[in-house]
Amino acid sequence: MEIYILTLFPEMVTDALSHSIVGRAAASGKLRIHALNIRDYSTDAHKKVDDYPYGGGAGMVMFCQPIYDCVNAAKEMSGGDAPVIYMSPQGERFDQGIAKELSGNQSIILLCGHYEGIDERVIEEVVDRQISIGDYVLTGGELAAMVVADAVARLVPGVLHNDQSAAGESFENDLLEYPQYTRPRVWRDREVPEILLSGDHAKVDAWRYEQSVERTKRLRPDLLREG
Repeated sequence: MEIYILTLFPEMVTDALSHSIVGRAAASGKLRIHALNIRDYSTDAHKKVDDYPYGGGAGMVMFCQPIYDCVNAAKEMSGGDAPVIYMSPQGERFDQGIAKELSGNQSIILLCGHYEGIDERVIEEVVDRQISIGDYVLTGGELAAMVVADAVARLVPGVLHNDQSAAGESFENDLLEYPQYTRPRVWRDREVPEILLSGDHAKVDAWRYEQSVERTKRLRPDLLREG
């Protein structure tokens, strides 16, 4: 899978996504992450990418031309079929279901705004979907894009050493993940649940499911209502 992140700060993206599971997947060729600098596509002599908003107001707005050309470049690099996703607080709330959906694409393009956002006309022209990671304001779309990239990358076959790992994580089947334990068996008088030491996989699976349901009821009952 290929993930194209269109940003004014490519180093911010590439540095953060070059570590841990995503970094190893990229190094092994299972995943490719491209950070395109929107400023490189500006036709302005000074590589300007923003201007004052019509109608007045605080801040600057990214104008259409460099974004449009950068998106087209990413589409050409990806073969032309990649959906363009704008990271925006106005978008649909990102969740595991959307991550699964996006992971089914050969490539995706994540567009990061900055300042007071981007000209509405380029959104209308090139954006297929808008996604938000929560109801709060960030300085730019880079952090949101990295969240989406990380969540999607984990679902790409071969990225996790054990593909069953993704199936048991939080938000699968609208449930939080069950508690996890490792050595030592006893730590500060707290013991690992006996069932996990039994070797009976059917009983362990049943216990884990019960724990997931109980934990979801206690910590995120909204997931059960939505499910």
